[in-house]
Amino acid sequence: MTYLYRWIPIWLAILFLSGCSKEEPPYQPQFSSLAPADNIRDINFGVHPLHNPQRLSELYGPIMDYLSARIKGVSFHLEASRNYAEYNKKLYAGHFEFALPNPYQTIRALDHGYHVFGKMGDDHNFRAILLVRHDSDIKELVDLKGRKVSYPARTALAPTMMMQYYLQTHGLDVDHDTESVYVGSQESSIMNAYLGNVAAGATWPIPWISFQKEHPDMAQELEVKWQTEPLINNAVVARGDMPPELVHNVAEVLFHLHETPAGRAMLKRLPLSRFEPADDATYDVVRTFIAKYSKTVHPVEQ
Repeated sequence: MTYLYRWIPIWLAILFLSGCSKEEPPYQPQFSSLAPADNIRDINFGVHPLHNPQRLSELYGPIMDYLSARIKGVSFHLEASRNYAEYNKKLYAGHFEFALPNPYQTIRALDHGYHVFGKMGDDHNFRAILLVRHDSDIKELVDLKGRKVSYPARTALAPTMMMQYYLQTHGLDVDHDTESVYVGSQESSIMNAYLGNVAAGATWPIPWISFQKEHPDMAQELEVKWQTEPLINNAVVARGDMPPELVHNVAEVLFHLHETPAGRAMLKRLPLSRFEPADDATYDVVRTFIAKYSKTVHPVEQ
């Protein structure tokens, strides 16, 4: 008991100092099953804002632990960003050792010292969808004239650029016939459509599937009104100074996730069937699309 009493003033001091903080620090998830050690190198793995930071951590944190447990000498930490602007700043500054950017961010990352070694599978899911409420008066694309449409971010390839290209090539002038509202995340775009803040909300299938599972009552009030053709799914990239052996080991773990029960369980939650090999040239199709988008809709914001 005497031992415990000696610690009471220290505990009280810690509680007092915590209470004096005027604001909580931003959510910064860290995942590792390995204890800190001098010979363990910390690796930041940045996943672009597929979801809000907490949800992203729930889905991708276990994969970071899985990598850490199977690759000696390194501990992988998921770094989630609050929005696309924050993520882009980190990616283009070379902050992440490994990253999972969207295809547009990928081709830009290649100019900032990264290279592609893999990608998410299921390219058929990389397409834009436009959600409206079931009780909406939006029946045809022309009904969107003079109305608001929400998008996650200007640089979100599938939900923003692919959907805007679709609208532009199907009779709507995106910049003059509609008002584009950039709301910061996939979930926010869906919720803006549900709440009626916008006439339609753009996203892509993965966040929509997750939203249906987590919020079935709200999801049943929405419907997919339009969708685009698919392009190519998100890349897995490594910074140029990463040892080839480490990149190879990460690739081996990711590419074989679907072959183990534990790996399949993690992939199912994403949802994704597998990761697969890719290289820089795989994303040339994105450069082609961006060129068409810039000519047809408006120049891509750099």
